[in-house]
Amino acid sequence: MDCSGTAPLERIMRPCSVAVVGVSPEPGSIGALVLGNLERWRFAGDVHLVSRTRKDVGGRPCVTSIDELPPGIDVAVLAVPRVAAIDAVAACARRKIGAAFVFAAGFAEVDEAGRADQTKLQDVARQAGVRLLGPNCMGLTNYADGIPLTFEPLERRSFEGRPTVAVITQSGALASIIRNAFFGKGLGLSYVVSSGNEADLTCEDFLAFLLDDAQTRAVALFVEQIRHPRRFLALAERARARRKPIILAHPGRSERARASALTHTGALTGNHAVMTALLHDKAVIVVDTLDELYDVTDILARFEAPTSGAGIITNSGAVKGFVLDFCDEIGLDLAVPAMSTMDALKRALPPFAPIDNPLDVTAQVIKEPAIWTAAVATLLADPGVGSLCLPMVPGAGGQAQAKVDALLPAIRPTQKPTIIAAMGDEFSPPPEFEAFRRNGIPLVRSPERALRALAHTSSYGRALRDMREPVSPALLATPPLPGGAMPEYLAKPYLAQLGIAIPAGALAHSLAQAQEIAARVGYPVALKAQSRAVAHKSDAGGVVLSIASEAALRQAWQQMQDNFINRTMTLDGILVEAMASPGVEMIVGARRDRDWGPVVLAGLGGIWAEALDDVRLMPPGLPKDRIIVEIGRLRGAALLRGSRGKASVDVAAVAEALACIGALMQARTEISEIDINPLVVYAKGAIALDALIVASS
Repeated sequence: MDCSGTAPLERIMRPCSVAVVGVSPEPGSIGALVLGNLERWRFAGDVHLVSRTRKDVGGRPCVTSIDELPPGIDVAVLAVPRVAAIDAVAACARRKIGAAFVFAAGFAEVDEAGRADQTKLQDVARQAGVRLLGPNCMGLTNYADGIPLTFEPLERRSFEGRPTVAVITQSGALASIIRNAFFGKGLGLSYVVSSGNEADLTCEDFLAFLLDDAQTRAVALFVEQIRHPRRFLALAERARARRKPIILAHPGRSERARASALTHTGALTGNHAVMTALLHDKAVIVVDTLDELYDVTDILARFEAPTSGAGIITNSGAVKGFVLDFCDEIGLDLAVPAMSTMDALKRALPPFAPIDNPLDVTAQVIKEPAIWTAAVATLLADPGVGSLCLPMVPGAGGQAQAKVDALLPAIRPTQKPTIIAAMGDEFSPPPEFEAFRRNGIPLVRSPERALRALAHTSSYGRALRDMREPVSPALLATPPLPGGAMPEYLAKPYLAQLGIAIPAGALAHSLAQAQEIAARVGYPVALKAQSRAVAHKSDAGGVVLSIASEAALRQAWQQMQDNFINRTMTLDGILVEAMASPGVEMIVGARRDRDWGPVVLAGLGGIWAEALDDVRLMPPGLPKDRIIVEIGRLRGAALLRGSRGKASVDVAAVAEALACIGALMQARTEISEIDINPLVVYAKGAIALDALIVASS
């Protein structure tokens, strides 16, 4: 084992000397389990034991305290109770030990007293330069070099010929579960890390190490809090540049899940929707289920990311319609085969077989298994087919083996993601199908799992390709904004300079000015009270719409003056604007998340955005064609495409406005929020009827 590495993470991940503190010969004790792992795996480095009551354990000598250890040991594994952890870490500091692993629970995940103890633990470690893993963790296992620093009993495994992946979790139980799932899929493992409460070392530290690790093909994470979002985004960008997939499961979409995280690892979860949008932009695959975590990692550890739509071949005509519905629901694009591909399939399949994607090879394959071979080889050879899913009825006995024999020669040569879905739930897959796994072909029990996994891998492939729009030099040159909320009469002209249309109008300080503006822009007009002190103009009686004459204007002006005199509020003035014609109302805007940075938002107006939670979050700088795709994923997008005889509206104009807002958020870092509500969209163009910009002081 090479002990030349001196970087802190190198010493932790590949230690050449380990101390087990609190070792005991008692079977099942934490210290005995750690020592048992090191001995079974024949750890090649130095092992030091600390026991207050034993002179030796298993023939190995023990010292009675950490202070008696030789200086400079790489890692001390602390098999001690919570009350002894702080003193043990302080002793590690005195002996200049590189890192301490704290398995003990009862810290920030429990209560405020535990959180205070964790802070003390953290302070002691940081002041002395000792790196800390945990508390409330299960340690780490380095499969690549044979170093099991965990109390879970493990056997060493050989992964020769298998792609190897790494696992990072904050939960010890999930580390074990994910590890075993990957074993079942025939994957190898390079490292498994349980980081626990992350008082010091966090998932970002381990991810940074693994991105540089040549043996790690992909990194699977299950974390309840990303503690350093900006650093995680930077690491994701690095992973994207290196084409090393990061697959992330992160609970916290619901309020109950966020509350649960507090009782588990002491995590304070952030905004899940913002996180998902920004990480997706960096080509991080954020999955919703453990099945997706397993299946996506399995595919991307073995294949290149797809660059085009999926092909689907099945031997059940009934499955075809289901697949079409499901692909539409999950956003999996289906490939359109080339004419030459269609012609080749016509020659290979029976004359009664419909040639399409999904492709039904019909029951004729029972008699002629070679149809499988020809169909798979033909679709995989089409450059427009980026991946392949085979949802199939396995059949019994000889039928299952015939499918294996027909499919393997066609699948093995490809680098395109290919996955077998053996339908039948607990009855499936048959033993013969294990040959697929032995040959590195992912195998799952349902078409839903297979198709969801391909949807994620296809999304990953698109994210690798997508380029960000550069920020306009003109935007970068815009002057800084004053702190606080910029009222509508200032915000709208500011946005208009950047290309967002606004109604004709101006701010009036007197009735005469209001009458002059109304005559210039033309009746009907709207009056809107303008004041930094008024957050909701309508609630304060500060909006009057559809004023059709000078007499009505005079009456509305006086009424608005009375409303605000009674509230002892000072107005900046009253905005007089031409009434806009009806259209489809949307909400567009952006905000700067404290943890994750800027994110852009689009939703339909009325009840859609809030009551139905129908919004799309996007990173700033997204290309306009991608913005249009995201808008089309709104649940109420049918209103934009036209319904009940109404014409479709100009979604491209909405995309232009969102691109402008996103670029402004990138250029002017003092802006914390932009809100246009509503943006009215027409068959041609869109106009901002209300706007608010908030800047930090």
